[in-house]
Amino acid sequence: MEILIAIGYLVCLLFIFLFSLGQLHLSWHYLRQVREKREKTGLAAPKSWPSVTVQLPIYNELYVVERLIKAVAALDYPKELLEIQVLDDSTDETVQLIAGQAAHFQQQGINIQHIRRPERKGFKAGALAYGLEKAQGEFIAIFDADFLPAPDFLKKTIPHFFASEKTGVVQTRWGHVNKDYSLLTRLQAFGLDGHFTIEQGGRSHAHSFINFNGTGGVWRKSCIEDAGGWHYDTLT
Repeated sequence: MEILIAIGYLVCLLFIFLFSLGQLHLSWHYLRQVREKREKTGLAAPKSWPSVTVQLPIYNELYVVERLIKAVAALDYPKELLEIQVLDDSTDETVQLIAGQAAHFQQQGINIQHIRRPERKGFKAGALAYGLEKAQGEFIAIFDADFLPAPDFLKKTIPHFFASEKTGVVQTRWGHVNKDYSLLTRLQAFGLDGHFTIEQGGRSHAHSFINFNGTGGVWRKSCIEDAGGWHYDTLT
């Protein structure tokens, strides 16, 4: 029995050791990325901006949905090239709030659509897939209900796709609006900051696969389609 316990303990230590080596490798790549970024200038804007569809998958987000729609409507991007899809699966008062916001911004000449599915199949992935069938944009930006994209979000992310035709997705770092609210929010921010700075930055620099975090990112539409579209078992 003692031997089994010792073996189990050693296996756990080996796993932790290998995991730590992986994190050390990512940290090394992250530090190299930071150093190289300081030496590089910003990416140039494309000669002509492409069409972009912004997808907002929503389900019963009564308290934050209006804030999200206002932020997306304020994106600094040519109106004729911007399409906004509010993919609404809500069953509460959120539906009326979205309808009011959509009508308001439509009167201002913004191409915003309030889209409701016949059934909520596949949850978030199903909503994104449903909207993708109707999307007119060459690129797809996705935001969850609790996000607040800055006005220059698209003009900072889209140039990356023109810098390399092989780029299929740009995942941006998440920020925080209530980081200092409590000990819990500070710990959550610490975990997310570590993920987006060291892990995501390190993976990107090492040309490894990165995680798409389901929001706060932009996809090349053809990349999603080439990969087989959204699957319910991989994005919930």
